Amino acid sequence: MELFKSMARIDLLHVPFKGSSPAVIALIGGQVQTGFNNMVPVLPHIRSGRLRALGVSGPRRWSGLPDVPTIAASGLPGYEALQWYGVVLPFGTPRAIVDRVHDEIGAILQMPEVREHLSSEGGEVIGSTPEELARYMEQEIAKWTKVVKAANIRAD
Repeated sequence: MELFKSMARIDLLHVPFKGSSPAVIALIGGQVQTGFNNMVPVLPHIRSGRLRALGVSGPRRWSGLPDVPTIAASGLPGYEALQWYGVVLPFGTPRAIVDRVHDEIGAILQMPEVREHLSSEGGEVIGSTPEELARYMEQEIAKWTKVVKAANIRAD
């Protein structure tokens, strides 16, 4: 939301919640008017009509909600905020082990039942090389460091 606020040059009141589910309950109950959330807690409510998806935060439309445009396509070019997962190993792990872990995880992510399960919960299997993940992590750290500093976000 902070990235959205800064890019759109708007002011919204941050209402903190102790997790996604309480935020969804507040949104459905009308205690808040809008929110950014992961697909897992909101998807059933979008499909039932209790919530309306205005945009997805990824670089392209999501196949699970094909009629929902990206935020970037809706008028905020360059906006992208994804929840992503990567597998990391301790620094100095031998390359042979890195390659083996990468290959095994890659094989698991290609299993149809795994892909179907992740997709049903709003996930999308991307996959990359260890080097691509490292570059992506560096870009994400740089992007979110700017957002945190600009919004004066602190852990209190």
